[in-house]
Amino acid sequence: MLARSVHMTRRRPLPFRLQLAPFSIHEGAAQGVSRNRLRASDLSAPFRGTRAQAGDSGLRTRCEAFSLVMGPHQLFAGPTAAQLWGIPVPPRLARDVRLHVLTVGHDWASIAQGIIGSRTALPVTPEVMHGLRLTDAASTWCALAGLLSVDELIEAGDRLLGRPMPLSSSEQIDAAIAAHGSRRGIRRLREARPQLRAGSESPRETRLRLVVVRGGLPEPEPNGVIALRGGRSTHGDLVFRAYKVLLEYDGQHHREDAEQWARDVVRLNDLAEAGWLVIRITKDTPRAEILARTERALRNRGWRP
Repeated sequence: MLARSVHMTRRRPLPFRLQLAPFSIHEGAAQGVSRNRLRASDLSAPFRGTRAQAGDSGLRTRCEAFSLVMGPHQLFAGPTAAQLWGIPVPPRLARDVRLHVLTVGHDWASIAQGIIGSRTALPVTPEVMHGLRLTDAASTWCALAGLLSVDELIEAGDRLLGRPMPLSSSEQIDAAIAAHGSRRGIRRLREARPQLRAGSESPRETRLRLVVVRGGLPEPEPNGVIALRGGRSTHGDLVFRAYKVLLEYDGQHHREDAEQWARDVVRLNDLAEAGWLVIRITKDTPRAEILARTERALRNRGWRP
């Protein structure tokens, strides 16, 4: 009797395609999935008319689910598009599970539950990433201006021009600022734009660069290439090339990963052999100490204010 009960309550597996990504209930029905199966507890309903695997509530999954029911003139924008692009946003925005959806044209903005809708009558050329329509990277950055501080905008904007692959060109950024017009955040955009630099790999590198420059020290080169002996080369986080001084940010993984630590030791020895003075910084290093150590190193190498 127990064996029969277990057999009767066993769920029928979904078709393979429906196990890979969110799907609409119409697609499920077309593939022979019953209404009762669509109501099973191993499935969630991110938005009306959609289903996804229960427990999978990541940004990509939510966007894929809503893309099944979004209109032809709608696309992801703002913090949602930023995270899809890999543009860093503060935790307060990343924690908000609502999706930002822009409607282009004269249709009403989306008012679905879990959606922050907005509308524009201006023409917008959408980008497509992983099958999702979203605003281009430069326009996405401009749309963040009403939500971020100037320094947060600089951190986000450095990603547009950063490594390993830039998301926008300087010309595209300037064009997006011009198109932003007098909308909310334009003053912050104009203040942040001259402080963007190419080559950054992370917000922490941007923050460290701003500390150094605002402390009256010369501006370093983000992730500059450094030649080593034997024809080899490496990248330095913040490079004062004229003085052979290097600021390096050591993250937690540098200490916890034994292989990474061993590579770091070899690299630091190679830099010292090539005549570089390396200052290592962690997230706990006080601002005053960063400036004092960097200034002493630069002065020892011939820099004068």
